[in-house]
Amino acid sequence: MTEEKMEFVKHKLINDDVIEARSYQANILATAVQKNTLCVLPTGLGKTPIAVLLTARRLEEYPDSKILILAPTRPLVNQHYNFFLKAMNIDSERFGVVTGMIKPGLRSEMYGEKQIIFATPQTIRNDLSEGRISLEDFSLLVIDEAHHAVGKYAYSYIAEKYREVAKHERILSLTASPGGTGQKIREINRNIGIEAVEVRSETDEDVTGWVKKKEVQWAYLELPESFLRIRTMINEEYQKRINSIKKFGPLKGRMVSKKDLISLQRRLYQGLKDGDKRSILLMSFVVQAIKLEHAITLIETQGITVLEKYWKKLRDGKSNSDKRLVSNKNVSGAMHLTRSLFDQGSKHPKIGKLCSLITDQIREKPDSKIIVFANYRESVKSIAGSLGKVDGAKPVEFVGQREGMTQKEQNQRLSDFRDGEYNVLVCTSIGEEGLDIPAMDLAVFYEPVPSGIRSIQRRGRVGRQKVGKIIILITRGTRDEAYHWSGMQKEKAMQKTLDGMKSGGIQSGIDEF
Repeated sequence: MTEEKMEFVKHKLINDDVIEARSYQANILATAVQKNTLCVLPTGLGKTPIAVLLTARRLEEYPDSKILILAPTRPLVNQHYNFFLKAMNIDSERFGVVTGMIKPGLRSEMYGEKQIIFATPQTIRNDLSEGRISLEDFSLLVIDEAHHAVGKYAYSYIAEKYREVAKHERILSLTASPGGTGQKIREINRNIGIEAVEVRSETDEDVTGWVKKKEVQWAYLELPESFLRIRTMINEEYQKRINSIKKFGPLKGRMVSKKDLISLQRRLYQGLKDGDKRSILLMSFVVQAIKLEHAITLIETQGITVLEKYWKKLRDGKSNSDKRLVSNKNVSGAMHLTRSLFDQGSKHPKIGKLCSLITDQIREKPDSKIIVFANYRESVKSIAGSLGKVDGAKPVEFVGQREGMTQKEQNQRLSDFRDGEYNVLVCTSIGEEGLDIPAMDLAVFYEPVPSGIRSIQRRGRVGRQKVGKIIILITRGTRDEAYHWSGMQKEKAMQKTLDGMKSGGIQSGIDEF
């Protein structure tokens, strides 16, 4: 769409020439004005502008009310704050960002003084339980990345308390990918009080004109012989633990997943509390099996550097399970070979392929913006170090605060990336949700993810304002392939669910769902 054809929203509380007038956003807004709404919209198509527009409508109707905008991470909270500040014709002094980094006393003052508050859900939950905030005067609660509203996540608690006391209740929840099953979406709807669901896909008539093409490619690699030897030694011990567990009956079937083991571990914890002696022996097998499964995943999908770090953690471990594993002949043999390959500078074949891809992209388009996703902090570090040797590449690591990066560092690195100081952003899952990097040319998945939600979010980092390319690295005969197919099946199930919601007229009400 050319700039000459662009039309912008006109409203006394919205700054001119900031929010484009899009019919699908207007249609979603029409529902959100009337009912608590779940908005399912592909990444990059403007969920936040809908929140801004609804904020303007609520403040127009209730001028003395307050607005609460929630997002799961601090970088995303700050991003919303900056967009609202730019878009709304409201004194900046009436906006406030509240996170756990601010002292409780100051947060209490901000709740009283500010009209539009941006916060992490954990902080609001804590302040609600401690009586530092009342939601009575809030005429709108915006819940971003609403797929988190399951289980005991803070969103559910906040929405419940809000609906109990709000004088002028309205909830808008936003997500690109709510989940693969109707059961999960029903849980989200129940937990946050949703009355209507608005779904749009990239193929909808009122959306297609705003969607840029995404070219998806899969790059297959072979695991080296030395890596296979390490895997064989670990897998032998892993299978012994699985067989021992199966003798007692808790695990059924040929295939046992990490999810199965973790689920069994939770049940055994309860058995230990109840004094079940059999649970003690089983727990030992399960804990060791989980650790061995993780080691197999690392050698298959990540490489020597990450596995060596994990082995060091086990060697330094004080638990009985760590000591038993370290003293095991096969495991110690795998550790020895890993150390030898680490000293030789051995890398997973993905590193070489990734460097080749980045080289080709920069050669073809020197001003490219590239994002690389990896599941582990150590992989991010290793990838960034290798890409630093690629001609023309200027990589920078971007990880979460739990992984060692402060909020200030996160904001600075994103700003530097946008300004061109770096051209390759190497990140963990922190980069999957909500990052505003509109000019991305290439996204590389260092590994597939077995989650339909995460796959959709990763792909959403490209094709926001121009054509983008996505390349997924897959090592043959490994968990990479299993995760790839699992993610694809979950995406298909999710799309089927969403299509059913659309065709069933669910947008206007959720009773039939």
